[in-house]
Amino acid sequence: MIKKVVIANRGEIACRVIRTARALGIQTVAVYSEADRQALHVKLADEAVYIGEAPAKESYLCGHKILEAAKRTNADAIHPGYGFLSENAHFAKACKDSNVIFIGPSPSAIEAMGSKSAAKTIMEKAGVPLVPGYHGDDQNEDTLRQAAEDMGYPVLLKAAAGGGGKGMRQVHNGDDFNQALAAAKREAKAGFGDDTMLVEKYLTRPRHIEFQVFCDSLGQGVYLFERDCSVQRRHQKIIEEAPAPNMSEALRKRMGDAALRAAQAINYVGAGTVEFLLDEDGQFYFMEMNTRLQVEHPVTEMITGEDLVAWQIIVAQGFPLPKQQHELTLQGHAFEARIYAEDADNDFLPATGTLSLLEMPNTSAHVRIDTGVAEGDEVSVYYDPMIAKLIVWDDNRTAALQRLASALRAYRIGGVTTNTDYLHRLATHPAFVNAALSTTFIETYQDDLKPASHLPPAYLAVMAVSTLARDNKHNMSPWTQNPYWRMNTCKQQSVSMTVAGQYIESKVTYPNTGVSNWFVETGNTACHLVYNRRGNTLHTVVDGHTQRFTLFDRASEWLLFSDETMVAFTPLIQSVNEEDTSCDEGDFRAPMNGTIVACPVKQGDHVLPGTVLVVMEAMKMEHNIVAPVAGTVETLYCAPGDMVTGEQHLLVFKADE
Repeated sequence: MIKKVVIANRGEIACRVIRTARALGIQTVAVYSEADRQALHVKLADEAVYIGEAPAKESYLCGHKILEAAKRTNADAIHPGYGFLSENAHFAKACKDSNVIFIGPSPSAIEAMGSKSAAKTIMEKAGVPLVPGYHGDDQNEDTLRQAAEDMGYPVLLKAAAGGGGKGMRQVHNGDDFNQALAAAKREAKAGFGDDTMLVEKYLTRPRHIEFQVFCDSLGQGVYLFERDCSVQRRHQKIIEEAPAPNMSEALRKRMGDAALRAAQAINYVGAGTVEFLLDEDGQFYFMEMNTRLQVEHPVTEMITGEDLVAWQIIVAQGFPLPKQQHELTLQGHAFEARIYAEDADNDFLPATGTLSLLEMPNTSAHVRIDTGVAEGDEVSVYYDPMIAKLIVWDDNRTAALQRLASALRAYRIGGVTTNTDYLHRLATHPAFVNAALSTTFIETYQDDLKPASHLPPAYLAVMAVSTLARDNKHNMSPWTQNPYWRMNTCKQQSVSMTVAGQYIESKVTYPNTGVSNWFVETGNTACHLVYNRRGNTLHTVVDGHTQRFTLFDRASEWLLFSDETMVAFTPLIQSVNEEDTSCDEGDFRAPMNGTIVACPVKQGDHVLPGTVLVVMEAMKMEHNIVAPVAGTVETLYCAPGDMVTGEQHLLVFKADE
């Protein structure tokens, strides 16, 4: 019997495992790095053990330190969560050798699926359909390129040992192949220590459908239906849902049976996910099998009513599966949206900072939030920038989608840039509402998913008046109790602010009849505003339209929330990124915290538009900083291996005359 378990992970998945273990009467031990001393999972666990410095390779990836934590606390088992050591066969074997239960599959099963090329061979023998591609051992560049040309572009380069979109590149023509291969291999080597690549035919409009499978040590297996994970950026999922829309019972059974064949081909035990590409013609192809719990497992729990972590713990102890296939039922519809610290409107660049504000939707039978952070916590450069997973459920897809949109609007996050507005635009897009899903959804509708280019006059008016109200609220002398009163005239005042890097100036006029009545002019727009503030809530009437806003004016960061969007109007420093076509006197700055991976140019080089100047790595992904126009690299301030902070000087670039 498992009486105490070490959770070899951090963040929301560690908190989620603790919750189930506690419900089962199992004691929990958290492990933590230097960066996570005050983390939520450390506070929730019964015990906690320090395992090293902030970089994962010095803490969460050190299997021997985690095994030592298990020995030190007399733990019976280790739950790896996902990521880190969850699919590390050596660690699973080390647990077995130490008589510690590894709550996951056997080392041999992990090894079988750990190499994408080896997995393809196993699946082919098991009769599971495969995407056409090259999975051979010959990794010569010419061999890989010839394979791509033989099957025809576009192709997809994939790290054989990879996952999560890392070490992956789409290649649409031969001219781009070498550069894409070099970048994919470099990213794979950094992320997995293995730069072996696969080359596969790239399907242009497939859906990404994955099946949750579960097997026990007695030879029994079930599938707990499917999830549609088609909406992705950089091959990483953003919104998942279960069940997959427009999935017939016949197709569900064929795909579910194929998923079980995949698991049984490697004598699988535990929770696993078999991922398929479903083409427009109804054909499906095996992509890979993840030998662990998936990030998106909560949507499966919501539609089945089962606790998959509890199932993992039960199966790991040698007990049979809690239910057989005929006992599993599918009820309602669920969505999961991943709340990330990232700038979705700037190529999804990861963001870092302190969560100075974190207000979440109310949870209920319809709304679930899995998170590993609290207000005041830091989103650091060392780990994945996920803040939370928002999961909603209702009787049908339409009702569940309405709940998702409403819950996204209820989020109030400050201190870091997040993707909540972007997720709301995505969830309410007509194509998404109509379930017109594919893995190219974001590319297809990227223009529609951009934020509005201009704010409504009401927002500008509220922001301007809020600024004035803040400036006057401490002016309480007898002569200035009503600072707006003027004899025979109305006071006017200019208000300047920056919104998303743009300088905006408004002129505010208010009559002597009361401080809540304002007339605001911004550029060519004007409106009348009645303004009342109670705490953080603003009750406004703009030209007869009553609205409610929420305002947080902590330190220099001002955030205005409404039912439609969030607007930050804080002083901003301009930085150059790969989309910019202008720069601040040629001064290129880092768009985020990260590590310099490569500097393909040197001081004095003349370059053409689009030339990669600096390659950065942040949040486990590479980001290119490119020349916006033809010009010369005058000065380089960075070198490979340097750790840099956001806005740090990288180079001076002079555009050609």
